[in-house]
Amino acid sequence: MKIAVLCSGNGSNLQAIIDGVKSGYIPAEIALVVSDRKDAYALVRAREAGVYRLALSIGDFKSREDFDREIMKNLKARGVDLVVLAGYMRLLSPEFIREYSDRVINIHPALLPSFKGTHAIRDALKYGVKVTGVTVHFVDEELDNGPVILQKAVDIREDDNEETLLERVHKEEHKLYPEAIKLFAEGKLKIDGRRVARQ
Repeated sequence: MKIAVLCSGNGSNLQAIIDGVKSGYIPAEIALVVSDRKDAYALVRAREAGVYRLALSIGDFKSREDFDREIMKNLKARGVDLVVLAGYMRLLSPEFIREYSDRVINIHPALLPSFKGTHAIRDALKYGVKVTGVTVHFVDEELDNGPVILQKAVDIREDDNEETLLERVHKEEHKLYPEAIKLFAEGKLKIDGRRVARQ
């Protein structure tokens, strides 16, 4: 199975996926890493792992749809079966979601449906919840909305700030994301409405 990883930043989840593939834990090949930022450190991680890289700037395209079509063209050229979003800070167009229906997954630093959006860590602390966590889910046309694959709770400590909580959330992400990709690659996930069962 071939996967593509879409990134916008540091790429720590990408590194966890690279390590999982290299060790044989994830039975797949990373066929492509795409970034919408040419200075993303994720591209350095991909280069060091010998993975094919593509950096695109949305400013070079007439529309978001054209930008996504260029990504899709490259995914098809490299025979990608699964699209993995790892800190990718752009919403995918409906056309992209339809083309890769049930084959796009994302990781979110909260227990969805709580704290959707880009400030999940900050929002959890501000709200005062005692537990947050990590969610891996399929991507649909709504933000942070698709069926949940795996979740892991992370306790919030009294002295936590955004930095300390994010560090512990990342540790769980780096375990949970490779596990979810492994399950997909092994054909062990079945979507039934909003429920995702392990086969």
